[in-house]
Amino acid sequence: MLLALHKPYGVLSQFTPNTPGQRTLAEFGFSKTVYPLGRLDLDSEGLLLLSDEAGLNSRLLDPRGGHRRTYWVQVEGVISDEALERLADGVQVQGESTLAAGVWRLDPAPMLPPREPPVRHRVNVPTSWLALELTEGRNRQVRRMTAAVGFPTLRLYRARIGEFDLPLDLAPGVWRRLDAAERAKVFSSS
Repeated sequence: MLLALHKPYGVLSQFTPNTPGQRTLAEFGFSKTVYPLGRLDLDSEGLLLLSDEAGLNSRLLDPRGGHRRTYWVQVEGVISDEALERLADGVQVQGESTLAAGVWRLDPAPMLPPREPPVRHRVNVPTSWLALELTEGRNRQVRRMTAAVGFPTLRLYRARIGEFDLPLDLAPGVWRRLDAAERAKVFSSS
């Protein structure tokens, strides 16, 4: 079985808390047999897949498989062409270069549900949105990449895995089982 969850901000991508009172996947009523395929940080939101099938984690997450994941990123400032080029070519993160990435501006900004708590708003500091398409998934990679080019991440949303887009009608905290056609899109790497 393969499940898609719209993971809300402030929820750990695991079933047990690191500290008392932390929100986890346990609150969403999943079967005890499923586990998350990859992770989204506590302060990230969007598409998280869960499954009870052995081997899917390595199939989706091994960078040698070139399996794409697309993130929509709100950054502080108006991102420059130079910064977009650097992100596309790969940047130094924790002493290692990231793989080449797909990157483009999102204009207009994506229509996402409001985040709780809302992203901080400063009247004199503009923000912009970009999409990053990665085939690797290091710890806090997107945030470190945008910071490395001088544009800190304010909001991070995983919109797509493979060719499967998080359904717009799936509200934060809601999940559902994927049908055969949706499952095929998840494992598509074209």
